[in-house]
Amino acid sequence: MGVLFCFLGATVWFFADITNGHVYSHIAIPYWNAFVRLCFFLIVSNLLIMLKTSLVHESELSRTDSLTGLLNMRAFCDLAYAEINRTRRFNRPFTIAYMDVDNFKMVNDQFGHETGNILLRVIAGILKENIRSIDLTARLGGDEFVLLLGETGGKSAHVVFSKLQEQIINALERNRWPVTLSIGAVTYNKPPDTVDEMLKKADSLMYSAKNSGKNKIIYELVD
Repeated sequence: MGVLFCFLGATVWFFADITNGHVYSHIAIPYWNAFVRLCFFLIVSNLLIMLKTSLVHESELSRTDSLTGLLNMRAFCDLAYAEINRTRRFNRPFTIAYMDVDNFKMVNDQFGHETGNILLRVIAGILKENIRSIDLTARLGGDEFVLLLGETGGKSAHVVFSKLQEQIINALERNRWPVTLSIGAVTYNKPPDTVDEMLKKADSLMYSAKNSGKNKIIYELVD
């Protein structure tokens, strides 16, 4: 569209030049002026496109975890707050899960931090492949992930998290990484007041899963 408007602007200016009654010393001057203007318009248009692309890229970087490509904490909280408001308005449930890799430090100690990073990217890839467009998934830092399922009640959420845990554990076992996954999940029929409140609740359930033997899903329903 930018290129099209550049040509359109140069063309309009060209016809204005040749119809305004001005006499040029050479017949080619109006054409040269039109060409120069077109080049100028194209340069400006290209600079604006580059600026917009750069701004979009910077915006994405500020909201994306650089290691996994998932949302970061800031972006997740913004979108989760919008989900709380939407849920309150339409009276629909949603489910949030806090996930932590059990014994992640062992992987870093035994295989190195690069292997640990690969492990986190594998988990992030499985999460991205198995969520809907309305769902949110983020890496909150370290080996902790969060997943928010919009318009998802208890039974459906349990199926989703069980499937995710199975797929992630299978991937970890194939790579012979000595780790598992603990999950704390909460379904809200009535949304909480803040994002921080629901994160703390899911985080608490996740630690209960770790303290009760790890590699478990502990689930709670909040009406």
